Amino acid sequence: MPPRLQRVLSPGGCGTLRCERAEELSASLNDRDAYAVLRVRDFRWFIAARFAMTFGIRMQSVIVGWQIYELTHSALSLGLIGLAEALPFFAISLFGGHVADLVSRKRIILVSSVIYFICAAALLLVSTRLDWLLNLHGVYPIYVIIFITGLARGFLSPSQTAFMAQLVPRELYGNASTWSSVAWQLADVTGPATGGLVYGFSGVGPAYSLVVISTLVGVVCYTMVRKKPVPERKARESILKSLSGGLRFVFGNQIILGAISLDMFAVLFGGAVAVLPVFADQVLHIGAEGLGFLRAAPAVGAVIMSVIQAHYPFFKRAGRNLFLCVFGFGIAMIAFALSKNFYLSLFILIISGMFDNVSVVIRNTIIQLQTPDEMRGRVASVNGLFVGSSNEVGAFESGVAAQLMGLVPSVVFGGVVALLVVGAVRKFAPRLSKLEL
Repeated sequence: MPPRLQRVLSPGGCGTLRCERAEELSASLNDRDAYAVLRVRDFRWFIAARFAMTFGIRMQSVIVGWQIYELTHSALSLGLIGLAEALPFFAISLFGGHVADLVSRKRIILVSSVIYFICAAALLLVSTRLDWLLNLHGVYPIYVIIFITGLARGFLSPSQTAFMAQLVPRELYGNASTWSSVAWQLADVTGPATGGLVYGFSGVGPAYSLVVISTLVGVVCYTMVRKKPVPERKARESILKSLSGGLRFVFGNQIILGAISLDMFAVLFGGAVAVLPVFADQVLHIGAEGLGFLRAAPAVGAVIMSVIQAHYPFFKRAGRNLFLCVFGFGIAMIAFALSKNFYLSLFILIISGMFDNVSVVIRNTIIQLQTPDEMRGRVASVNGLFVGSSNEVGAFESGVAAQLMGLVPSVVFGGVVALLVVGAVRKFAPRLSKLEL
């Protein structure tokens, strides 16, 4: 046993703090081990909670979409689901980051998760016992509930990111980002598929019941994570200055700004998820069943790459690897646009997910390592705004570009723009390209 760990585990009992420190030392002394961070008790409960919550949330998104389409048969009504969640998230996110740097992050996570649980239960009741509300007011009660989940997400997202950094030793931030990504991607693959299957075979009631159970499991797992102290701020700030503090820090840090910009613009212009239904129908002629495989393919690639990164991390010459993977993502999108074969398209989307996962893990690790403890919530909220806006606005951009330029040319154009973004960021953020983690 290493001497440092032996001293922590010296005779005389093992109190909570002593055991906690022993876990961290044991993990950090094995930081070359792909599973080192999983030996930290609090992190295990954290990613279990994150998987359960994400599984339920992703299930819920599919169920809500199918339910609203069955009630309205309107594509616009489907678009309003995303708007109902995105608007409150964007409006409250910076304030959520501010609160995450002042209040117990575990408490914020628990409250936000309980709100998700209550909203899932409300959707279940509105769809079964209180279905007269839908007969009286249409789908508006569902939009109201989704709006509330958007507010909860604005607090949950920055708090989760900031809290994770307090659970593991600094040496294991990269390993923690990798396994956190594994949990999220697995939930992203299995959640929508499970929600669709349960809804299709058993109906809306059992489907929402499973969401309620999953979010409740997430809440319970979060309660098992030990509370961490609120990082002490170095100086008192007005609320306005504090709210803008994350923005000032990000825009003043060339490495973080470059990493976030790469992700944002690559997804904003290079993503093709929003127009996959059109590719499935007009280009590949595979129908709804094939579309499900296309939608899952990037997440499958991300899960595969997450496991690879856990064993063989890409942190040596991390900056170069980040640029190469975003460049590879752009090439993959161009190749997907030109493919006329379903299996080739499926393979390309899996590869795109692998490239994207490397960039996500490296970017998250950069943010964790470069951000002071007392600013993690605010910086995480800025990162969430960048990433969230790229997904939402990117979907809108894809639809408009396809309408104006045609389907295939619009995706080729987006991939080319992603390649140009790589060149531009490399020029304006030279420190990022030379970064070692």
